[in-house]
Amino acid sequence: MAGNNGIPAGWRVERLAGALGAEVTGLRLNNLDEEQFDAVRRLLLEHLVLFFPNQHLEVEEHVGFGRRFGPLEAHPNLKNPYTQHPELFELAATHGGVADEWHTDLTFRQDPAVLSVLQLRRAPPVGGDTQWTSLYAAYDELSEPMKDLCDGLSALHDALPHNHPEQMAIHPVVRVHPDTGRRALYVNEHFTRRLVELNATESDTLLGYLTSWVTNPRFTVRYRWTEGTVAIWDNRCTQHFVLNDFEGERVIQRVTVMGDLPQGAQAPRWQPWVRPGRLSATSRHDRQLALFLRDQRQRALADAKTSGG
Repeated sequence: MAGNNGIPAGWRVERLAGALGAEVTGLRLNNLDEEQFDAVRRLLLEHLVLFFPNQHLEVEEHVGFGRRFGPLEAHPNLKNPYTQHPELFELAATHGGVADEWHTDLTFRQDPAVLSVLQLRRAPPVGGDTQWTSLYAAYDELSEPMKDLCDGLSALHDALPHNHPEQMAIHPVVRVHPDTGRRALYVNEHFTRRLVELNATESDTLLGYLTSWVTNPRFTVRYRWTEGTVAIWDNRCTQHFVLNDFEGERVIQRVTVMGDLPQGAQAPRWQPWVRPGRLSATSRHDRQLALFLRDQRQRALADAKTSGG
């Protein structure tokens, strides 16, 4: 039974930072009834990232809990080093699995991750903390002229960090969360390549500023892991970063809920900017965007022919 604050009896919720993050104890994630599961959903919308110590879920328990949020998908580009499961993604530090750039998961997809459920399976004795940042707070603290500009822009994302630069998507720079209606600054240093409506040098300047701005310590929370802790975060309004300051092994297992289609505060107010006129040395800065836009047009024409015929 829930108390007056909507938190089920026996649960303890402790905020960890001003912008986001809470630790929740007094429950078992593998044994939640519908009312308790709904309480987890509400807490996630409020705190953006939740931590549940001492869970020690088995793989099938982990996957089953994740499925309650929606359809799952393993990582499209990276392979599990130890545990083979079609819906679970594993990162091991000794196999190159340290995500030490700020990012939102899988933004190079047309349907990036809705949320992720991670369990820390093996922790180093010291270090290996993870930070998260609130993209709500990052947007809210922009000046009004900067908000107005960003509201009208879109950005190109790709999977270059996974050696797949051909995997690309365009998303709004400012997206609206479908459940809360709040605006979030949706660009990250790991996957975002170009602000579509600006020329290349303008994009470099503004994108560099925005991806740095979202990491302001005022917007962040830092969590020190213990083995068996489960974290859930909302990919629609957060980024995260692993501190690569440890020795030895660090293993995480994650299930990823897919199916999101980012919606902007408004449609882009300008056309994509690709250098006009003849090719030149500086045309290389527009090559990726030009190829992506060309492929989009070709797909649209092919779909039109198919639907018409």
